[in-house]
Amino acid sequence: MTQLLQRLDRQQTEGKFTYSVVVADNDCARSAEQIAREFSTARLAVTYCVEPQQNIAMVRNKAVQHAEGDLIAFIDDDEFPVDDWLYNLLNALTSQAADGVLGPVKPYFESEPPRWLSDGKFFERPTYATGYNLGYTETRTGNVLFYRRILDGVDTPFRVQFDTAGEDVDFFRRMIEKGCKFVWCNEGFVYEVVPASRWTRKYLLKRALLRGSNFSKHPSERFANTIRSLLAVPCYTVALPILALFGQHIFLKYLIKLLDHVARLFAFLGLPLVTQRDT
Repeated sequence: MTQLLQRLDRQQTEGKFTYSVVVADNDCARSAEQIAREFSTARLAVTYCVEPQQNIAMVRNKAVQHAEGDLIAFIDDDEFPVDDWLYNLLNALTSQAADGVLGPVKPYFESEPPRWLSDGKFFERPTYATGYNLGYTETRTGNVLFYRRILDGVDTPFRVQFDTAGEDVDFFRRMIEKGCKFVWCNEGFVYEVVPASRWTRKYLLKRALLRGSNFSKHPSERFANTIRSLLAVPCYTVALPILALFGQHIFLKYLIKLLDHVARLFAFLGLPLVTQRDT
């Protein structure tokens, strides 16, 4: 949190915009309050709020309620931006005549991770050319800037039934369905700190199960996605012994895909395999 606020305080604006920060705490013990209060400066106004109920959608809604200005940006508390992050996002937003813009989230390891983890690129996410028009399945809220006006007439930006994951993709799906345009800005990137506690196969596999368990909450294309999973599960199962010959990172990459589809099928039957996110 401290590193994030320090980097936000250094954002380059070139005199084109002003900004403030909202820290939305999802801890009933208010663990982030002292840091947020102490960091508010004459240059950077920091507003603190808390959502005591553990629900990522609810805390995002709380942040929106306290946000000021014509635009809203989201960044996670385990991330930190480059100094021209907001400047680059805003340039892309205006030059592409878009309603919102998303940028890369690159992994940041404080020490050298295991070889299998680096080879598998398990914490790397897809990137696109600047200006690329995003579909809802290519979106997330870890690095986004959008006009506040797209929320006009929207009672609840993030739906609370998603609980621990998937609320951001659902948000973008609904916004795109009502005509909003979201584009990519490859220059407006942030780093996600990946602690050593996540450098485990258990963490990666559980993350896949959580992602799959939340998939059925998306109302669109449920039947088609279920058919895809029914086809994918036997294919991956048959392929895994062969893929193991190419290295554990290849085997693990496709095991993750298999578990994602397995969890989707169980969730479709009303039996989610994982409901809580690991930190």
